[in-house]
Amino acid sequence: MQRSVLFMVMSLMILVLIQCGGKTDEQPPEDLTYQQEILDKVKPMFAVVPDMMPGSKNDTEARVKLGEKLYFETALSNTGDMSCNTCHDLAKAGVDNKPTSEGTNGIPGTRNSPTVFNAGFHFSQFWDGRAADLNEQAGGPILNPAEMAISDSATAVAKIKAIPEYTELFTKAFGENSIDYENITEALAAFERTLVTHDRFDSYLKGDLTAITKAEVEGLDLFLAKACVTCHMGSMMGANMYQKNGLIKPYHNLEDEGRFEVTGIEQDKFMFKVPTLRNIELTGPYFHDGGVASLEKTIQMMGDMQLMQQISDEEAAKIAGFLKTMNGKQFTQG
Repeated sequence: MQRSVLFMVMSLMILVLIQCGGKTDEQPPEDLTYQQEILDKVKPMFAVVPDMMPGSKNDTEARVKLGEKLYFETALSNTGDMSCNTCHDLAKAGVDNKPTSEGTNGIPGTRNSPTVFNAGFHFSQFWDGRAADLNEQAGGPILNPAEMAISDSATAVAKIKAIPEYTELFTKAFGENSIDYENITEALAAFERTLVTHDRFDSYLKGDLTAITKAEVEGLDLFLAKACVTCHMGSMMGANMYQKNGLIKPYHNLEDEGRFEVTGIEQDKFMFKVPTLRNIELTGPYFHDGGVASLEKTIQMMGDMQLMQQISDEEAAKIAGFLKTMNGKQFTQG
């Protein structure tokens, strides 16, 4: 009886194995020929985000720690309730997601707050390029009447000196009796130079053909075909030149004359720094005035205004899908 039962069990097992045909759950490898073809095409145009910003090799841990505290310091505003982080929120990819930010007077400014992440890789600072680097940029909003509205640098220094814990922090960072405006901005810049993001597109550029999906690569292909790469190239996918906003057709807001307000040169009218596309999905609304909420709509407007390219809803969605691969990994689950 036992032999009979054993025989039946073994027979059933053999039958199951035969019916399965030795199949496993493994899927055949994906054909990545297309992904490789596009990667080969884009390698000369784009670059991986470097691990370190220019100037960061000279930043000490003490300066970075001091700069981080100053970044969140509300004493650097005239009302004591605004910090750098208010408009450049590190939890929101370095922006506040408002069209334009309010100053301490409660009045919205005229320009959209750009992200602080990766800013040290940009060839200039602010939409109009009025600051050459992070050190110069860091001192601007504190003294700007429309932003943090401290009356002058001496007042800002006095407010920091009035907070006892800063004496030790500045001494460790810069030496004895070192609380001055230059060191305040240097420390802020040192901290901001740590705000580097890497993303899935970086991984793709390094040769990981599975880091972005085939559909996302198709969006990249469209990005090339629509000539978006004319201005958006390099490691920042932009932020390396000025360009007229409304090159072919005018932008709807002509009140802000862009870089012309800095240089007074006629050719600079409506010229703005080309924005980076790193973290672009997370840093809307878009354009210098935050005038467009939708990334897809922005893509279509840019095609029409800048490139004489008509971009359909489907094409815009595909290009947007590609751009989302540049969300910093620290802001995503992927």
